[in-house]
Amino acid sequence: MTRRRLTVGRPMLLCTGLLLFGVAAAGTDDNDTTNASQSAALFHDVHFHLLNYVQRGITAKQYFKIVGDRVGRVAMFGIPLQQKWDYFISGDRAPNYYLLSDAALYYYSFVDAVIAMEYRSLDEAQQARVDPMITGFNPTDMYAADHIRRVLLTFPGVFSGIGEFSVHKEFVSSKIAGHAASLRNPALGRILEAVAEIGLVAILHCDIDTVRAGERPTHYDSLLNVLSAHPGASVIWAHTGLGRFVGPADEHVALLEEMLTDARYDHVVMDISWDEVAKYIVATADTAAVWAALLEKHPTRFLFGTDSVAPLNWDRYAKTYVDYEPLWQRLSAGTRARVERLNYERVFDAAIPKVRAWERDQLAAMSP
Repeated sequence: MTRRRLTVGRPMLLCTGLLLFGVAAAGTDDNDTTNASQSAALFHDVHFHLLNYVQRGITAKQYFKIVGDRVGRVAMFGIPLQQKWDYFISGDRAPNYYLLSDAALYYYSFVDAVIAMEYRSLDEAQQARVDPMITGFNPTDMYAADHIRRVLLTFPGVFSGIGEFSVHKEFVSSKIAGHAASLRNPALGRILEAVAEIGLVAILHCDIDTVRAGERPTHYDSLLNVLSAHPGASVIWAHTGLGRFVGPADEHVALLEEMLTDARYDHVVMDISWDEVAKYIVATADTAAVWAALLEKHPTRFLFGTDSVAPLNWDRYAKTYVDYEPLWQRLSAGTRARVERLNYERVFDAAIPKVRAWERDQLAAMSP
């Protein structure tokens, strides 16, 4: 199946929170078979979890019933971790989120098969709008890269990348059974080597700091060292390193600027997904203006994502997009189009042919 490039229009957001959207789109390819309804999409979503921390959620078909034509393309994945229901800790109160229990989290590799089968349940037009991601590997395991290759060859023609996977994440890291993921673990290097070899996109969650901030964000320099060591890997740094309990330091935007102006990190882009991140960016008119200036200076380096987890309706799904309205209002039309849609297309459209070619070569070499 050939992936189609979607050309989308610009939305208008009323003060009541109702979203309206146009259906006209310029620059459509002569060979583009996308219908008029798809051209009305508000955004592409680079960060969407179909399942939650107990591997429950909605189906891919239900996702499309919720979003309709309001979303163009979506990077779809589950969550690589399963929250254990430990009866001796929680009793009959079944936790469905990592903050609702003191019991451990563990890696759940079957999630990749679930996502692959959900993708295969869609019709061809819907599949053209989905970029499934591999998440069910343990980033502390030197065999993690083998898992990625195995999934690709088990489900050829399905996956576009890996992630969202986490290295340092707030209270999650300390809850995972076994070793905590680390930027110093060579297993991470093997994963990024595989990403570069195959041509995948990697969505990496790595907090820039610990919950209790120090003078300089704890993980920033180590992350830069890892990224600079793998210039061939296409990496999306999720949330620009921010989280629910890891807020931006005073110098956060300056550190991002430092990274964005260094050619060693040209292979890295950042997503601004998650309503918890939006609350920092649009906290005040001043913060929104500072972030808008950063995006205007580096319009090709940021992508929008919802970071919605198994939403039951459009309002829950689109909350992050609505929250960002003070930011959207400050962006030029060109920058907004790049952040909402065009950067997604550039990153994934560059990756997909490489991944398909790698799969074909590997499968051909394996055939008798």
